Amino acid sequence: IGSVLSGGGSPPSPNNATSWANMYDGFQNAALTTPLGIPLLYGADAVHGHNNVVGATIFPHNIGLGATRNPTLVQNIGRATAEEVAGTGVDWNFAPCLCVARNDRWGRTYESYGEKPELPTSMTPYITGLQGASLGGAASVLATARHYLGDGGTTNGTDQGNTQLSEAELRAIHLPPFQAAVQRGAGSVMISFSSWNGTKVHGSQYLITNVLKNELGFSGFVISDWDGINQIDGASGISATDVRTAVNAGIDMVMVPNDWQAFIGLLRTEVQAGRVVMSRIDDANRRILTKKFELGLFERPLTDRTFTGTVGSAAHRTLARSAVAQSQVVLKNSGNVLPLARDNNRIFVAGKSADNIGNQSGGWTISWQGGSGNPTPGTSILQGIRNTVGSSTTVTFNQNGSGIDSSYRVAVAVVGETPYAEGQGDRPGAMGLDSADLNTINTLRASGVPVVVLLVSGRPLDIAGQLPNWNALVASWLPGTEGQGVADVLFGVTQPAGKLPVTWMSSASQQPINDGDGKTPLFPYGFGLTYTTQPPPTDTTAPTAPGTPTAASVTSSSVNLSWAASTDNVGVTGYDVVRVQNGTETAQAATTTNSAALTGLTAGTSYTFAVYAKDAAGNRSARSGTVAVTTSSGQGTATCRVRYAVNDWGSGFTGNVTISNTGTSAINGWTLRFAFPGGQQIGQGWEGTWSQSGNQVTAVNASWNGTISAGASVTTGFNGSYSGSNPPPTAFTVNNNPCTIA
Repeated sequence: IGSVLSGGGSPPSPNNATSWANMYDGFQNAALTTPLGIPLLYGADAVHGHNNVVGATIFPHNIGLGATRNPTLVQNIGRATAEEVAGTGVDWNFAPCLCVARNDRWGRTYESYGEKPELPTSMTPYITGLQGASLGGAASVLATARHYLGDGGTTNGTDQGNTQLSEAELRAIHLPPFQAAVQRGAGSVMISFSSWNGTKVHGSQYLITNVLKNELGFSGFVISDWDGINQIDGASGISATDVRTAVNAGIDMVMVPNDWQAFIGLLRTEVQAGRVVMSRIDDANRRILTKKFELGLFERPLTDRTFTGTVGSAAHRTLARSAVAQSQVVLKNSGNVLPLARDNNRIFVAGKSADNIGNQSGGWTISWQGGSGNPTPGTSILQGIRNTVGSSTTVTFNQNGSGIDSSYRVAVAVVGETPYAEGQGDRPGAMGLDSADLNTINTLRASGVPVVVLLVSGRPLDIAGQLPNWNALVASWLPGTEGQGVADVLFGVTQPAGKLPVTWMSSASQQPINDGDGKTPLFPYGFGLTYTTQPPPTDTTAPTAPGTPTAASVTSSSVNLSWAASTDNVGVTGYDVVRVQNGTETAQAATTTNSAALTGLTAGTSYTFAVYAKDAAGNRSARSGTVAVTTSSGQGTATCRVRYAVNDWGSGFTGNVTISNTGTSAINGWTLRFAFPGGQQIGQGWEGTWSQSGNQVTAVNASWNGTISAGASVTTGFNGSYSGSNPPPTAFTVNNNPCTIA
């Protein structure tokens, strides 16, 4: 085999940059031990950042980048993505998608930069960002122009469907971005699952060999899509007809993650029978090997770990934040309700996507279809709002809008679609908001305050019937992990400049609707408002935010918190500690130092705390990050002792932990916690459930070893990895009680 890929949702464990690099090097070292020692290409779908890797920077999906109309920005995103991808060893990216989405019912609409060919064409500098000026330079990652050809033009927007167009229409609408990609030196081209006038593109010698290779002069290699050749003969599974037709059509590398052994056997038989000529095999091999040589894989086959630290770096997140801000499209702004005032304001935030990294990132995020929740670190839109307002502004959050009243000056509803990818994302029926979103907005409207709607979605939605009742509407698309960029536009920190990359329907019955087709849209292609007034200035005298607090000495009723002092020490007179629960803050303590002892807590309860700095004038900083604390249940407060032992091998190790009950009463159910002082990462655990967040490690008893009688012990452990040194933890707690170290 010449290549391996990680499909969406197939990461190593634990899913982090170092594990990816280790996995890649393991495969590559195996390849180098074969008789010819030919290195592998390793492919991944890094379609909006290195989106399979927890902790990576997740950029806006392409539809949002199309709204920016900024090719330089997109090239910079390609460069940042290349650095993060290279830092995990991966040398081949299945991006960019250069489809021209012509029907918003299609579940891959968000992978398109826009509905007119000139917009995806203008964004091909992304390829230069990925590959560099030439292949083989620092963090050079092979680009893939996909999906060739016409996947955005299928009838009814059906994924893997039939594009029914004349050749002149196909060439005019769908070919230009691929021609530009070839001119930019894209290393590979991926074929579309779809058909052209009833013929599967995977079997079209005319489109692949005659047009792409001969007419356009493409000199890289052609890759099939996932099991894409299996559909050529119309029967399930892989067949000799599928193999023969695909290879003769001009496909050079075949993606057969399930049937690769059968493919090799079938292809050998077809060559031996003369149905696939050897010159076709030689041509495919030359194309693939050329790119491996140009990438420098024979000289430098292993991960360049100088880039591993760039994964999720501050610089890349700053770039993503700017991209998010540039992608926002203001569609309605009655009475200039936007931008929102940052000071002396009362803002109510609601909606299922307000505080949900998964929803705002969409599909192709950690897993193939994506998922709601917080699958990877980032800044939610709600947190971005909280970060932006001044100390004199109140921000209240309730997901369904409960608790709003007329005392608020504005309500912000963050609603839209939940994550999806190809196939599952098609919307053949209604295209509006779901009932939960509509109910949330109606609850906000009933309060009488102005309502601003932020639509988090991968395409335009059918909202014409509700729009007259909204004061403002912003298309936020799928912004990724940096929700601060949404807040930047909401408050006028960045002026809105985004323009619609697609035509916005007046109703779903208009689909497909595109610029110039004579249909009357709700908002035309290229529409986007700007602000006519500047936002009020923020309070520049307020202190800077203190550091995120850390917790220590947790018992059933108390905890000690400490945090890094505000950097604006000249004006800081003290700190306010608050509990954060369901979007509501409750004062816990006031202190003049950067620490506080909180008492009177309830046993067996989870708390989330944050800190504000304040000055003599009463100005408060932005809120610090939060720390989660769970008090002990009151059970199992017996004295404990922990023995920690490791067995190192290379960059891996086994950790064994023995917990001894040195008290006089039984420990009924135990939770062990400690912090790694180095860069260690746990992998598989045993005799308990192990998890890790940052350097904080938690192990919870299994069902059979939860009781530790007085004088007894239990042993648990894990496999782990590290780089550099592997120092032992210096403190352990069991049920939040400190233990001695044996």
